[in-house]
Amino acid sequence: MQSLKHHFLMAMPHLEDPNFAGSLIYLCDHDNNGCMGVITNRPLEITLEALFDQLELGGEASPHRNAPVYYGGPMHKDRGFILHVGDSQQWDSSIQVEDGIALTTSLDILQAFAAGEGPEHFLVCLGCAGWEVGQLEEELKENSWLTVEAESSVLFNTPPVERLTAAAGLLGIDLNLMTRDAGHA
Repeated sequence: MQSLKHHFLMAMPHLEDPNFAGSLIYLCDHDNNGCMGVITNRPLEITLEALFDQLELGGEASPHRNAPVYYGGPMHKDRGFILHVGDSQQWDSSIQVEDGIALTTSLDILQAFAAGEGPEHFLVCLGCAGWEVGQLEEELKENSWLTVEAESSVLFNTPPVERLTAAAGLLGIDLNLMTRDAGHA
């Protein structure tokens, strides 16, 4: 099995599951136990300010208070998954996904954001997406997803509505021109 860690998972246009239709997922882990990622292009109608208030973190003067919060996926919707530039050693409950990109699930990073500190580039996601062993591979065979190695500029420097198109552009394709049928030689 080739790991798809640090890859984008792009929903094909015919994928109709409401949890994933039109989604761009950043895969944070993929190994013999399955895989996990976060949807990166579906901002919710809440900002970090609402999380600061709910968690009683203050943050009234934080420059991050208007940052969007994203729907990260249908699993663990009550948990925050913060994808950010930097390393994992600075934060509790954090893993290094790729050189320069980490995933943190602990409150300390939200406390830093409320204080106006923390990583400059980040995505705060509620929930995540996950697949059991072999499940994603089966969905790839069914032509539900397209993959490409991730680029941080798509995650952190591209507006959410343009991220899926930008990721597809890394392959030089337009997803709107893709067909449901896979070809096999």
